[in-house]
Amino acid sequence: MSNNTGNTIIALLTGATIGAGLGLLYAPKSGKETRKQLKDDAGELKKSLGDQYESVTNHLSDFTEETKKKIEAQINSTLKSANSKTDEVIANLESDLKDLRKKNADLQKKLK
Repeated sequence: MSNNTGNTIIALLTGATIGAGLGLLYAPKSGKETRKQLKDDAGELKKSLGDQYESVTNHLSDFTEETKKKIEAQINSTLKSANSKTDEVIANLESDLKDLRKKNADLQKKLK
């Protein structure tokens, strides 16, 4: 994405520069008219670059927001899974403890 945008901007600037140079060389207009034309072209280029910058900024903002939501969903999923596993381990430990207490009680009775 960034590489394509960079290439587009470079191509746009290169084309504008070449076009302006050729326009100056072959312009049938007076210097005043040529300067006005260059000023107008520069204004259009500035607006075009501004629009592209805004578009890229919006796209990056959207991409960042989507990525943030995906990461948050993954974290929540992982936490739920970890909680589930923790509950399972605790239940197993409680069951084992209950069995050990019973065996201990039986052993205490045998020893008396």
